[in-house]
Amino acid sequence: MGELYREEAGEGPAVVLVHEAVCDSRMWDPQWRTFPRSYRTVRYDQRGFGRSPIEPGVFSHARDLVDLLDELGLERTSLVGGSMGGRIALEVAIAHPDRVEKLVLMDPGLPGHAWSEETREGWAEEEAAIEYGDLDAAVEVNLRMWVDGPGRSAADVDPGLRERVGEMQRRALELQMPVGEDAREELLVPDIRERLGDVRAPTLVLTGEEDRDDMQSIADLLVESIPDTRRASIPHAAHVPSLERPDEFDRLVLDFLS
Repeated sequence: MGELYREEAGEGPAVVLVHEAVCDSRMWDPQWRTFPRSYRTVRYDQRGFGRSPIEPGVFSHARDLVDLLDELGLERTSLVGGSMGGRIALEVAIAHPDRVEKLVLMDPGLPGHAWSEETREGWAEEEAAIEYGDLDAAVEVNLRMWVDGPGRSAADVDPGLRERVGEMQRRALELQMPVGEDAREELLVPDIRERLGDVRAPTLVLTGEEDRDDMQSIADLLVESIPDTRRASIPHAAHVPSLERPDEFDRLVLDFLS
């Protein structure tokens, strides 16, 4: 594994923040001002995002996270993951239940989900832009899908939020495009969907109310399948509520963690 960029702040019980695929560790900037007041807080860039390189070969984001916990001497921690980061955190909670104190899944992904035609069309549009080499168009597709959400337009969203997420998404594409399919992720837990009942950590599943129906359906399934779980939603936010509505996100998550 190449060196993953990471930061630590604060003292107390450990909490690791795992970013989304449209962002990098900078998505947690608001939480970086609040979480370290009570927790030893860690955030990092997954390989191919932010300040972490990606190289050709087979890898596992979840295994990378476990290796990072080992490097930092964290035998037990709470995990807070968004979107793809939620799926990564979920893998670790299933593969290493003794190492996860509490689990927060924000608009998490889930392998095997039957994605809607609208979402699949958005991904196809993004892929076409990437193949054409038009990073601006690929970034804009992601902003429409995930920052604006299906029920809002760009005019309804804070332009600063779109700019911040767009910068992070463009950086990821710049890192990943030269490697392309020569870098391939292999799941640490290939049968996640069938093993949701194995999660032992108390779990908070939360979504932005403006996020896609796909993400709402996944969240509902997780609440039905994970034994000790609760559901919450954040109004006036789409796929990145921790950045769009940080005060409400902090209130829900810090209350759950405490």
